[in-house]
Amino acid sequence: MTAIDTTTLDAVAATGPRLRRRIWLTGILAAAAWLAAATVTYGYEDIGEWSRTTPLAAALALIGFGLFAAVLATAATGRASARLTRLGPWLVVFPLFVALWEVLAAKTDVLPQPFFPPPQALIEVFTDDYAKLGISILHSLRLHATGYLIGAFTGFVLGISVGWSQHIGYWVHPVLRFIGPLPATAWLPVAFFAFPSSWSASVFLVALATAFPTTILTWSGVAAVPSAYYDVARTLGASRRFLIFKVAIPAAMPHVFVGLFMGLGSSFAVLVVAEMLGVKAGLGWYLQWAQGWAAYGNMYAALLVMTLICSTLITLLFRLRDHLLGWQKGIVKW
Repeated sequence: MTAIDTTTLDAVAATGPRLRRRIWLTGILAAAAWLAAATVTYGYEDIGEWSRTTPLAAALALIGFGLFAAVLATAATGRASARLTRLGPWLVVFPLFVALWEVLAAKTDVLPQPFFPPPQALIEVFTDDYAKLGISILHSLRLHATGYLIGAFTGFVLGISVGWSQHIGYWVHPVLRFIGPLPATAWLPVAFFAFPSSWSASVFLVALATAFPTTILTWSGVAAVPSAYYDVARTLGASRRFLIFKVAIPAAMPHVFVGLFMGLGSSFAVLVVAEMLGVKAGLGWYLQWAQGWAAYGNMYAALLVMTLICSTLITLLFRLRDHLLGWQKGIVKW
């Protein structure tokens, strides 16, 4: 009897840690944080007229209950989603930030209005002004995609040409040294005068901001290819075309992607400035319009959209890099 009891106690003691490990503690904290944010949002009276307070509180509570359901599912299956586990700290911090923002902007007058609208003001923009904001988003995406692809292709071809041929580099290098250091926005007066429309001028500026870093980094990548690679390929009978497309370009691709990343950031900044000056729609135009009417909620909503778009584009570029350069996958994460 004593032996049986001891065995049973040992089995219970052994399963205890496993049962404790099944509980997603960060998920419990996250669910509590979201529910607390919902309580603060709905439970305290607003000092201003905000029509989306109740929907905001309902959304926060729904996320909180969803996380609580995820905690229960984790406890039942013994496994937690890797993505949820990685996002766990952010799932705790973000609702606390929203609650603090809500208290300072909507429940008290610590943040003066209308300069610092509360979260429900941004929701109101997305639900009431979605048509104008959506058209601006589509216009910006079209303009940026056109300019970025033209600039990336031009920079890639120029970089390969300059890095491979000294004769081409002799003529192109001085032009790069003259144009490259100047910010693309400095060419605004020239671009709007030289091109027939503000849209084409904006495409040129975005392409220019993309092409310079892509050209320099691609050139650097081709120049950094060890000469032994070419010697081995020539020994095996490789042609000039083979050396360019099968040796130089693959070896330079890590540098090319660095240039593409740099061009993405600079081109997006130029896009916003160009849209503020000449076009009839776009996120830059929307920002200027919102600032002119003192619609700060619309302005912050546009900034949030810009953040999401730029982050998504960087993520897609990382996915492309990881697909083409599998041996570099995971070195730099986004």
